[in-house]
Amino acid sequence: MDDIIEPATVTPVVWSSELLGYPPDARLLIVNCDDFGMYPAVNAAVIESVEEGVASSCSLMVPCPAAPQAMELLSRRPHLPFGIHLTLVCDLPGIPWGPLAGKERVSSLLDPAGGLFPPTPAGREALLGRARPDEVELEFRAQINAVADAGLTPTHLDFHCLADGGRDDILDLTVMLAAEYGLAVRVWLEPARRAMRRRGLPVTDNDFLDSFSLDLAGKAARYAQLLRDLPAGLNEWAVHPSLGDEASQAADEGWRVRRTDYEFLTSPQARDALRQEDIHVIDYRPLQQVWSQNPTLR
Repeated sequence: MDDIIEPATVTPVVWSSELLGYPPDARLLIVNCDDFGMYPAVNAAVIESVEEGVASSCSLMVPCPAAPQAMELLSRRPHLPFGIHLTLVCDLPGIPWGPLAGKERVSSLLDPAGGLFPPTPAGREALLGRARPDEVELEFRAQINAVADAGLTPTHLDFHCLADGGRDDILDLTVMLAAEYGLAVRVWLEPARRAMRRRGLPVTDNDFLDSFSLDLAGKAARYAQLLRDLPAGLNEWAVHPSLGDEASQAADEGWRVRRTDYEFLTSPQARDALRQEDIHVIDYRPLQQVWSQNPTLR
């Protein structure tokens, strides 16, 4: 008699929304304001976008010049959830920042002039080609510990201009640090996203949105359409609000992206669209709870 071949057992991938206790058809959205601490007009817009608008959390760039002001704003708002925007590059030559760990300790993270690389394709390639894992860990720990030393408690770790850290070993390191500090991690690229969900770790279920990818023309209408089309599961938008004042315009080529983000996030149109579509806007605290209790991270 021929051998009977049993079908392979396939472990179903559970939606992250289900891991968070929602039904499979629920539409969840994290609206996270990246780049908090970059400069004062960003700080002001982020606070308003969370407290008066539809944003649900933010991510702090600890090495930036306006980070002390941002941390002071957070210290007066313990209810406001925030993550750490792990930063290995510098966008703005007119508002420079460097590594917190000290240049002499993380030389593999520096360009030939002794500064952080720019987040251009060539800059990222050069950084990722030379960054030593032990020095990346030194810098990440310095940024996390600076927040802890300020008496603040973040919810998650994510990355500035390096999707999922840019390298598998950097993402693995970040997941390890998250387990140590009791935090979640933003993961949105495949196959890592699928692997995290299989481990019972909630991450975005659908395409991740970076607001810098949207056209400026008709942006508010595009945001509204994205809300109408939002799929079931956990979704995340990384938005970048700023007031777009004169100082912003002088220092930041991306100020129009940031200004239009701020305008939509604080608009009645955004609030109305979320209400009409029955979208659950959440922050990283529910994810943090699941990540911090996950046995695969111990």
